[in-house]
Amino acid sequence: MRSRYTAYVVEDQAYLLATWHPSTRPSSIDFTDDLQWHGLTVVDVSGGAGLETTGTVEFRARFRRGDAHLELHELSNFIRENGRWFYVDGIDPASE
Repeated sequence: MRSRYTAYVVEDQAYLLATWHPSTRPSSIDFTDDLQWHGLTVVDVSGGAGLETTGTVEFRARFRRGDAHLELHELSNFIRENGRWFYVDGIDPASE
C-alpha cells in the first residue's frame, strides 16, 4: 500500500499499472495537476500473512485539491499471484 501511495505522489503510472490486477486494471491513469498528496495512514491490515493469497488494507490518504483539504478513506483488496501482490479494488468503508 505504501509503495502505491508513493507512486501516486510521484505520478509513476508504470508502477501503478504493474501492481494493479489485470482483471480490474485501467488502460491508463490520469493524474490531476492541482492535486497534492499530504500523507498516508494505514488504519488496519487483514490477511496477507504466510501463504494467504488475499489481503485487505484500510487506509486514509490526505490530499489537497485547490484550496480544499480532503481525505480518501478506502478499504483496498489485494491478491497474491506467483508471489506478487496486486491491487484489485477498493471501497469506502462507510458504504459497507
